Amino acid sequence: MRGLTGQYEWRYAFMLPSFSGKRNEKDGSSIPTPSASRRLNGEGAGISIIGPDLIIIGNLVSNGQVQVDGEVQGDIHGSQVVIGEAARVTGSIISDEVVIRGTVTGSIRSRKIILQSESKVEGDLYHKSLAIEQGAYFEGKSRRVEDPLAGIQRPELPSASASAN
Repeated sequence: MRGLTGQYEWRYAFMLPSFSGKRNEKDGSSIPTPSASRRLNGEGAGISIIGPDLIIIGNLVSNGQVQVDGEVQGDIHGSQVVIGEAARVTGSIISDEVVIRGTVTGSIRSRKIILQSESKVEGDLYHKSLAIEQGAYFEGKSRRVEDPLAGIQRPELPSASASAN
């Protein structure tokens, strides 16, 4: 749905396609094409990128890596999540590894959390390993737990046959 502001609005969990670079035979430039190695079980899953011009309203679920350079108003689930410098996330992040360079308002549950110097986080952190660089802003509680992902039910991705219909 295209809103008045020109931004797309998504109101459900979805999986973004992975792209691999094919070469243009004429000029040698890279042509993005969907990666055939993308698997719903996470095997061969690529990187899903939310560009700086996107605003996502809803939850993101991926078996692979997620890089957010835009804005997400919802929860993010992925094997590795990177929040870029200009990115803004309002919602929870649940992942094996999280690297924050931008702004996050919400809780983060991850085995490994890295708050880089440009980051601003307002929310509680549940982690096994935590690194906070000098200059990072953090307001909330930090809880070290042996397995921060224990008991977390991951949202189901649609099956390959359901996606084809």
